[in-house]
Amino acid sequence: MPYTVQSTEKLRKSGADYETKALLYLMNFRSDSDEIHYFVIDFFNDLTGIDRYASKMWDLQSKGAKNNSPKTIGKELVTLFKNFISDFKFDFYILFMGGATSSLRIDESLTSFDISNVKSLAKKNIIAGLKEEANAKEYIDNSFITDEKIDEFLDLVLFVIDDKDATEYVREIVKGHTKIIPEEKVLQTIFNEIRNKQSEKKNTCVEGITINATDEVIDYCRHLTNSEIRLLALQRIINWQPLNKNIPISFIPIYNKWPPEIQREKIDECQQTLCRALFNNNNADAFWSLFETIYEIVVKSPNEDIQDIYNNINPDLKKANTDFDVISLKYYIAVIKDGIQSDN
Repeated sequence: MPYTVQSTEKLRKSGADYETKALLYLMNFRSDSDEIHYFVIDFFNDLTGIDRYASKMWDLQSKGAKNNSPKTIGKELVTLFKNFISDFKFDFYILFMGGATSSLRIDESLTSFDISNVKSLAKKNIIAGLKEEANAKEYIDNSFITDEKIDEFLDLVLFVIDDKDATEYVREIVKGHTKIIPEEKVLQTIFNEIRNKQSEKKNTCVEGITINATDEVIDYCRHLTNSEIRLLALQRIINWQPLNKNIPISFIPIYNKWPPEIQREKIDECQQTLCRALFNNNNADAFWSLFETIYEIVVKSPNEDIQDIYNNINPDLKKANTDFDVISLKYYIAVIKDGIQSDN
């Protein structure tokens, strides 16, 4: 059966901030984050994570208010419930909240929990709020608004309460690589850029569009990818656009050794390899480890040339980055070196 897009929205800045926090939560703070490749914006819901081949979906609704009452929480679940009763398969249902009143949780130390951590009275109020909101929506068939169906749905919902600053969500992109984490104002800039790109995806209208399969959502370009977000962070950290067509100055001595007729082709190959390495989600940790190593060498020894830096990289780390070869790795070193030094 088809899926028809209904009730898309445009947000104020505060709401957009929470949607960006929600995106970075999906990208970095779940045990299954590495599976999520696409972040689809305001199509099925505020945000929907999708794996590389559109076979698995993480559906998320965000609510930025700090003191959500149980009844309000129930009302906010309506879009997740709409998707639960649809013919499309969503694997996870997540309500991402700015906070909740003390009447909600049994164990208030938990910021990620299911319905088993919700007080009995709060659960009744959640159900009441969901029923009230669902009955008010024309796009929900009232025959599905039953206690049995709602209980089945609530057993699947994960409640997540935001407990982090915006910069902490960004910092997690390069988790484990403390030497390359930029200062707070740069982290905030990265967050703002992700938020703005996310908001831009809402500029096209998809209200009323009908699709017949999950993968068709990608056709409408209402998404960001894991790789795009990592690229954005990398650009800010080194103050350089790694995928632009300019030749890094420190790479020119190597470039000039090539016959003129193949120079452009070789640069394109280096660019393509860097792109593959950057967008290889399965090798992200090795990529950032390599970046951190090069970054540290350049900062400590700014006068070393590309060959010196290449020689100082651990051979095992080179081998772990399977996308690169000798020339493309030297090109990547040059990109990082020039980016760092242009920022000084």
